[in-house]
Amino acid sequence: MTIKHEALDRVVIRFAGDSGDGMQLTGDRFTESSALFGNDLSTFPNFPAEIRAPAGTIAGVSAFQVHISDHDILTPGDSPNVLVAMNPAALKANISDLEQGGILIVNSDSFDDRSLSKAGYETNPLTDDSLKRYSVYEIPMTSLTLEATKDTGAKPRDAERSKNFFALGLISWMYNRPYDETINWINKKYENRETVLQSNLAAYKAGHAFGETAELFASNYTVAPAHFEKGTYTNITGNHATALGVVAAGLLSGMQVLLGTYPITPASDILHELSKLKNFNVKTFQAEDEIAGVGAALGASYGGALGVTTTSGPGVDLKSETLGLAISLELPLLLIDVQRAGPSTGLPTKTEQSDLLLAMYGRHGEAPLPVVAASTPSDCFEAVIEAARIAIKYRTPVILLTDGYLANGAEPWLLPDLTKLQPIEPNFSKEFNHENKDGSKSFYPYIRDPKTLIRQMALPGTPGLEHRIGGLEKSNESGAVSYDPLNHELMVSLRAHKIEGIQDDISDAVVDDPTSDAKILLLGWGSTYGSIAAGVRRLRARDKKVAHVHLRHLNPFPKNLETILKKYETVIVPEINLGQLSKLIRSKYLIDAKSFSKVQGVPFKAVEIEKYVLNFVEEN
Repeated sequence: MTIKHEALDRVVIRFAGDSGDGMQLTGDRFTESSALFGNDLSTFPNFPAEIRAPAGTIAGVSAFQVHISDHDILTPGDSPNVLVAMNPAALKANISDLEQGGILIVNSDSFDDRSLSKAGYETNPLTDDSLKRYSVYEIPMTSLTLEATKDTGAKPRDAERSKNFFALGLISWMYNRPYDETINWINKKYENRETVLQSNLAAYKAGHAFGETAELFASNYTVAPAHFEKGTYTNITGNHATALGVVAAGLLSGMQVLLGTYPITPASDILHELSKLKNFNVKTFQAEDEIAGVGAALGASYGGALGVTTTSGPGVDLKSETLGLAISLELPLLLIDVQRAGPSTGLPTKTEQSDLLLAMYGRHGEAPLPVVAASTPSDCFEAVIEAARIAIKYRTPVILLTDGYLANGAEPWLLPDLTKLQPIEPNFSKEFNHENKDGSKSFYPYIRDPKTLIRQMALPGTPGLEHRIGGLEKSNESGAVSYDPLNHELMVSLRAHKIEGIQDDISDAVVDDPTSDAKILLLGWGSTYGSIAAGVRRLRARDKKVAHVHLRHLNPFPKNLETILKKYETVIVPEINLGQLSKLIRSKYLIDAKSFSKVQGVPFKAVEIEKYVLNFVEEN
């Protein structure tokens, strides 16, 4: 049988199996080899929401979707072209997403009566014609893996765990991924576990050889490298980019970084990454709870460090009192909220954009603070630096919003020229700023810049600059405790006006409107960027004139936003919540913003954006 070699411009592949089947590792490795090959790519890992969900059940299914292409792409793809299902539960949980006529590869060994029953099947889908819309390939991966690994010394149960490498080898053959690079990666990753090393090597080689020799597939495929701007690239996730952004902010400001945090899905990897980077003047402190974590970070800020705390929605709830303290003290603090689906524990491994109103208003008293959002995995790096710049310069806590989709998703990242990054000057006070009635001099912590309203800040222990701050209301300028009603109103107003004034120090919103005569504007923020931008591309391919604005700064909004919004007849706001940004836009600008919501724990598909706008145009 002669195997054809076909060229594709793109392909979307989803690996799915039980949470113990190594699907995330398989997807990660396929992604890395595609990045090394030079493809543009975007990924969407999807984890079980339960810890140790029963094996073989829908609740325990783990999946990893990767979109590779020879051109610029923006999303992990609407629907997979290829689904690799390691068991019946993985098939049942994912088959509805597979495109009609798509390739379905199943581990036929796992389709026994017990596994079918646990997945909720009454009949075997491999024999009841329910899969006739797809190109189905039944491959006994478990038994083939056991056969390939029988001489490695691994016990059968341990050897069976290598079946994900069999699947990786097969798909790597199908899409011409670099063979030797994965072999080298396996050797390095498992170099201290000889039996595991040999089992995984044998399984990978067997999967690759099966594709080449089994005469089961009529074709294999090549997706050529994409054309990128010249430079050095790496494949990066949002959490990794966030960690590097924190390091960069510390270096740009000359401040030590103290991460005070408590592990929580999906933010924990930021802690893991920063704990490896202590040689960059970074200290990490895993506290006993969320409250202690943010308290340590704020204490570090008082001492002159860049205090950072990471969490998800439930942790923001617990940190709110300390955020209020930071606002009252007017100290820099960076809170990174990797949003997840709620409320309560909700869907802890699924994504959502539902913390925007929490970030805006989730504190008692009049306690405004800046809110910044990242839009792509690699954009997390720049978003962190911007949030830290605002926090340090304006002596305020700042909330940076990412989410589970950005945190775990990956894309190619052009390494920045670090020499072009602007320094962040802490401007700590080193001199007296107040002359007392007796002619002596002292330091008043709440004497402000008359234009920006930024207070002066002296580090504890600076000779002669002793001063007091605290959670009780302070007297203007001196910082002494004050219960005077008019002083309280003044201090509340000064803090609020300081935050409002940051609008003069942030970039204008940028409109993507090539013809300048669109009547519909799509307004987005955060991780909806890729889906909205891809949807806009599709709409323009249909000769529909649609504009797009994506916001990084959510409080305060960019100065030109109102002018932009009022230019368009219709403003549509796609969000993975029930319309939080649209509420803010409506209340601030009195614009009838249309909310397009999705709250399913998964990101928008580009086709959903496209269809919504087409339906809106047709109905109006």
